[in-house]
Amino acid sequence: MAGHSKWANIQHRKGRQDAVRSKLFSKLAKEITVAAKMGDPDPDKNPRLRLAVKQAKSASCPKDVIDRAIKKATGGDEENYTEIRYEGYGPNGIAFIVETMTDNVNRTASNVRSYFTKAGGNLGTSGSVAFMFDRVGEITYGAEAGDADTVMMAAIEAGAEDVESDDEGHWIYTADGDLAAVSDALEAVLGEASDTKLIWKPQNRTEVDLESAQKLMRLVEMIEDDDDVQSVTANFDVPDDVAAQL
Repeated sequence: MAGHSKWANIQHRKGRQDAVRSKLFSKLAKEITVAAKMGDPDPDKNPRLRLAVKQAKSASCPKDVIDRAIKKATGGDEENYTEIRYEGYGPNGIAFIVETMTDNVNRTASNVRSYFTKAGGNLGTSGSVAFMFDRVGEITYGAEAGDADTVMMAAIEAGAEDVESDDEGHWIYTADGDLAAVSDALEAVLGEASDTKLIWKPQNRTEVDLESAQKLMRLVEMIEDDDDVQSVTANFDVPDDVAAQL
């Protein structure tokens, strides 16, 4: 068991406090539409769609938004989204992976490149940083789900690969193809998770000082504010004393 990334904790808190709900719901709905279009519109028969719906519900996304997103995929006027992953380096050589879903590839590529340039970083080629991350499933529970030992035992029984716990909660990791099954098994024991998704998990994290953390957080927030961006991952960590100053 290892301590969870302080950067991830800060992002989690800020997401609850500052995120514009309409923007968040729009991104969740986009994922639901694409998942439904690529597979069966029935969540029970489409693992990706089931996870997308579960994540939307965890974020308190209204049922009518979820239903509309699914219907949009089966109608004749749905938008055609392209999924593109961008990789690059931010300040201090920190590796970034940016996942996007866009109806205008040129616009998105130009925007993402400009964010890295403004921050003093640079956009790389496909595969330039992905080897530093593992593609895994992540299931998040708050501290109220139980103590670390209780959650770890439940995760092992459910087929998870790893658990990270701290005072704020628990993060359970699975093989990417096992996320739906492990999530369902855990829900029967621990209740509904606060988040369930596929992520890029850094193999190693670089601790940063206050100045670097502020620069990196600004870059993260700038990228996340783009409507075409679905997720941002970076391999930096913020020590406790630095996190307290952010």
